[in-house]
Amino acid sequence: MRTLLAALAALLWTVPAFAGSLKQDVDGWRLKNQATIITRLEELVRMPSVAANPKDLADTAAFLQAQLKARGFDTAQWGEAGAPPLVFGALRVPGARRTVVFYAHYDGQPVIPAQWRSDPFQPVMRASAVATDAIDWRAAPSIDPEWRLFGRAVADDKSSIAAFLSAFDALKALGRKPSVNIKVLWEGEEERGSPHLAAQLKAHQKELAGDLWLIGDAPVHQSRTPTLFFGARGGAGVEMTVYGPVRALHDGHYGNWVPNPAAMAANLIASLRDDDGNILIPGFYDDVTPPTPAERAAIASLPPVEDALKKEFEIGRSEGHEGLTASTMRPAMNIRGIRSGHVGPGGAGAIPVDAVVDVTFRLVPGQTAQHVRDEVEAFLTSKGWTIVHDDPDAATRTDHARVVRLDWHLGYPARRSDMTSPAARAASAAEAVAAGRPPVLLPMMGGGVPIYMFQDIFHVPVIGLPIANHDDDQHAPNENLRLQNLWDGVDVYAAMMSEMTW
Repeated sequence: MRTLLAALAALLWTVPAFAGSLKQDVDGWRLKNQATIITRLEELVRMPSVAANPKDLADTAAFLQAQLKARGFDTAQWGEAGAPPLVFGALRVPGARRTVVFYAHYDGQPVIPAQWRSDPFQPVMRASAVATDAIDWRAAPSIDPEWRLFGRAVADDKSSIAAFLSAFDALKALGRKPSVNIKVLWEGEEERGSPHLAAQLKAHQKELAGDLWLIGDAPVHQSRTPTLFFGARGGAGVEMTVYGPVRALHDGHYGNWVPNPAAMAANLIASLRDDDGNILIPGFYDDVTPPTPAERAAIASLPPVEDALKKEFEIGRSEGHEGLTASTMRPAMNIRGIRSGHVGPGGAGAIPVDAVVDVTFRLVPGQTAQHVRDEVEAFLTSKGWTIVHDDPDAATRTDHARVVRLDWHLGYPARRSDMTSPAARAASAAEAVAAGRPPVLLPMMGGGVPIYMFQDIFHVPVIGLPIANHDDDQHAPNENLRLQNLWDGVDVYAAMMSEMTW
């Protein structure tokens, strides 16, 4: 293991001697332009680019296309009727031998405004993630890098878009020519599973040809160290409805005789996974592609964050014992929600009619969503469950002891890129330039990003370039971005445009 660690460090973590010059120059430009950078991000956040607002998505795409055009990019919008546009930009750099494609998405998750401390589309600056008072940052004598900007999609992914644009402006102002040809693809429906992306990638394969894709999504490592990730898990989801009596029944008169669907659902979950998150379906792990020696070495080199995270999340233990990142290298079965009967003031002494369990499977390379579905259904059948895919009729309910309806949502597969490729070495060196120190290298991110589409269609390395803070509450109420992460992001994108050579 020591040999592997040393080899990986020598291969990927060299900080070039000229690192200080770029970082100092970009940081100096950024200090003079902080207000402009924040204002640009605020303008993006004010655009409610969620699936429920197709006009806003179109307006956001037009705004982003104009931003690229103003910077000298050749631009276009691609898409199908009824789908949010893809925004494309290309800038050819004289003398550049490589082409890097920068991807991010401009759409955000839906919102329930009542769950937010303020309007999710009216960005608000606060002193911390838990602070409630707004800060008039424009009137402040200085801008604290620990302040947080709140708003939907501020971190996921509008921060990456704002950082890219600001980094490009910084390089132009500093007279630094990019070292690579630059292409940009910004998507407007990633949060819906990118249903139209693959077709558009194939239709515009020539325009999108390049040597490397950089994916501007996800948070950095919990240690706050600048991060690259080389893969992402895939996914499959299923909503399981367990049926009890056709109407709610008095639990005194019928308890212990009429089966309780909530208890049945609890037993169903316990049959599928144990208390450490291990999936109990025989053969479920047989298709898993194991980590490579370089990936295992990278995991072993990560800064320890588990104890600090337990305190932050106020949990007394973790599932499993291999550590956070190693745990994301294996498949996961997560329970997103359980509903049955009522609790609190609305509770009643009754056996409920059903129980609904919402399950997400996070998949790793080697697995397919369809195979996972087949394995789950075969396992439940072996345990005595009768599986249906529509509401069961009276005959089905009375003829079978355990009836469960399964509504599947099959997502995309997982992928991992080679951490030791020349492109990976170049990206790692550029990240070190941006940070002034070695970056954290994650073999695979725990969440889902459609990396497989880029790999399968273009057959070039795909590397994740996250900049958001790990506690940004993306997908949740009160999503926020720590300003220092935005400043770091400007450095990172500047380095990826100007220091990449391989």
